[in-house]
Amino acid sequence: MPKMKTDTSAKKRIKVTGTGRLFRRKSGKTQALTKKDTSRRLRGKQMAEVVGADRNRMKRLMGR
Repeated sequence: MPKMKTDTSAKKRIKVTGTGRLFRRKSGKTQALTKKDTSRRLRGKQMAEVVGADRNRMKRLMGR
């Protein structure tokens, strides 16, 4: 059976913590920032944990 390979695009977008939790960037932080409220822009900076059914799919992409 061949080795499981990490999806390269997922590796660039998802961070894995020491305990195995997955974190992703939030959306809506690339364009039209002048019309967005300051607090809304700052909220976009924070990382969000991948939860639910997405977590299993992302773990498979990360080769775990």
